[in-house]
Amino acid sequence: MLSFGGTVSYSFRPSRSMKHTVTPLHLAFNHLQHRTATFDSIAQANPMLFHSLDDQFIPSVTYTFTYDDSWRHRRMRIWWENSFSSAGNVTSLIYAAFGKSLKEREKKFLGTPFAQFLKFSSEIRPLYYINDKQQIAGRLMAGVIWAYGNKTIAPYNEQFYVGGANSIRAFTVRSIGPGRFHPAENAAYSYVDETGDIKLEANLEYRFRIFSNLFGGNLNGALFLDAGNVWLMRKDEARPDEQFTFNKFFDNIALGTGLGIRYDLSFLVLRLDWGVALHVPYETGISKYYNIPNFKDGMGIHFAIGYPF
Repeated sequence: MLSFGGTVSYSFRPSRSMKHTVTPLHLAFNHLQHRTATFDSIAQANPMLFHSLDDQFIPSVTYTFTYDDSWRHRRMRIWWENSFSSAGNVTSLIYAAFGKSLKEREKKFLGTPFAQFLKFSSEIRPLYYINDKQQIAGRLMAGVIWAYGNKTIAPYNEQFYVGGANSIRAFTVRSIGPGRFHPAENAAYSYVDETGDIKLEANLEYRFRIFSNLFGGNLNGALFLDAGNVWLMRKDEARPDEQFTFNKFFDNIALGTGLGIRYDLSFLVLRLDWGVALHVPYETGISKYYNIPNFKDGMGIHFAIGYPF
């Protein structure tokens, strides 16, 4: 899939800790370049996935509020960001002014249907300094996207996911969810990324110094715990148990732990994390909370640049 577009943004700071960013114009085109017989068979088995990857024009406006008090150099420091986006609503009103019904689906701009959705996300990162060589870092993330009107399935690149080097590190990118759904290993779409309309994620990390001034940098270690999942807002027959429910909420949360090392050169951080799965939300044939059938299959190794949060 090819995505391209442009953005106009304006930022201002009422104080050193707060920043407002307004993006009155963000235009993006998603274009599905290549289709194969395998892709077509996947599309037939999972229409919702196909429609999320379909060609779309995404005209949106976004407001983002960021709070960051790290400059105060206190023991407890907070970074917090909230973002709200609205896509396709102004375009839909313009079409309505020219006689098009608001209920009409698949209205097109330059020959491409335009997306219509509301999206909100919030992320907070507390960082507590025990001393200059030890810190406890945390992160809480939540997000929701609701597609409606012209297209009732959110664009693929606007949906949420978990897993990977900066998420739940015991799992690869987009390998958990939505909900308790998990494709069979021999399914035609078992390799297709797993995304959702709702996201909840929590991370906790204990960071400590191992060696100081090692070839010009510091070698640090970390012990971490990651949890989260994604869900769908609408029922998808191709992906059962995909919607958010409070019933057995904690059983629906993927959980992983692990350890990592980081080589910090101040201007560059090289990171290696080893994650170990403790619980997956889907059925594995094991009734206990630790339901990983094979220890080797429940590991994730990630090399990355920079801290995960």
